Amino acid sequence: MIAHAHYAYDGVAVLVTGGGTGIGSAITRAFLEQGAGVSLVGRSAEALAEAVSGFPPERVHIQAIDLAVPGAAATAVGAAVDRFGRLDVVVANAGTSEASDITSFNSEVWHRLRAINLDAVIELAGAAAPHLARTRGNFLAISSIAGMRGEWGMYAYAATKGAVNVLVQSLALDLGASGVRVNALAPGFTVSRLTSERLADPAFAARLRERIALGRVAEPDDIARAALFLCGPDAGYITGAVLPVDGGMSASNGTPAPV
Repeated sequence: MIAHAHYAYDGVAVLVTGGGTGIGSAITRAFLEQGAGVSLVGRSAEALAEAVSGFPPERVHIQAIDLAVPGAAATAVGAAVDRFGRLDVVVANAGTSEASDITSFNSEVWHRLRAINLDAVIELAGAAAPHLARTRGNFLAISSIAGMRGEWGMYAYAATKGAVNVLVQSLALDLGASGVRVNALAPGFTVSRLTSERLADPAFAARLRERIALGRVAEPDDIARAALFLCGPDAGYITGAVLPVDGGMSASNGTPAPV
C-alpha cells in the first residue's frame, strides 16, 4: 500500500492525466488501493496498462490520448464520465519539461511545454467543472516548486508551472461557491523517467541532496500520499493552496548548509 492511512474513496470516480508513469502512476495506484475507480490518461496504452496491472478491471478505465492536441482534455473528461457515471476528483498531472536558454529561444519547445503543462490544464478544468460541481468534488494540479522559485536553465518550464499555481488560486475563487475545491501540489525534484539521467550523475545528486532538508530525493509515492489527503474530506476546508512537497527544499533561502 502506498498510503499509511485509510481514505474514504470507495465508489469515487477519479481522472488522472499522465497516469502511466512517475508521479501519475503512483497517484493512480494510490486511489485504486483506496477503492476508487480511476480513468487514467496518457500517450502510451502500454504504460497505462502496466500502471494498473493487478487492479479490478471494473474500476479501471484507460485512455490513450495526447493532451497536447486541442480538445483532447475535454474528450478525456467526457469519456471518464461515460465510464463511471460521475466525476469526483480530477488530477491534472500530465506534464513535460525541457531545458531552455533565453539566448536560443525555441518557439516549438515553448508551444509544446505550454500545450501540455498549461493549456491542457485549463481545458481539463473547464470540461470538468460542471461535473465536479454536481459531486462537490476536487480539482488537483501537479505543479512544481519551479513555479514558485527560479530554476537554473528551465525558465520556460518554470513559467508554465508558475501560471498553473496562479490558475489554481483563481479557479478556487471562481468555483468555491459551487463546492468545488481547487488546489495544487508543488513537488521538488522527484525520481522519474524525466529526472533519471540527471540523478545518475553522482556529483549532481550529491549537490541536490545538500539542498533538501530531509536529505533525500522524493519518490513518486511521496507525492501520491499528499494527493490522497488533499482531495479527501479531511482537507475539506483547504482550497486555493499550492502545497510544496519537496522535503524542505523551498524552505531555504539558498545559503549552503553548514559543513
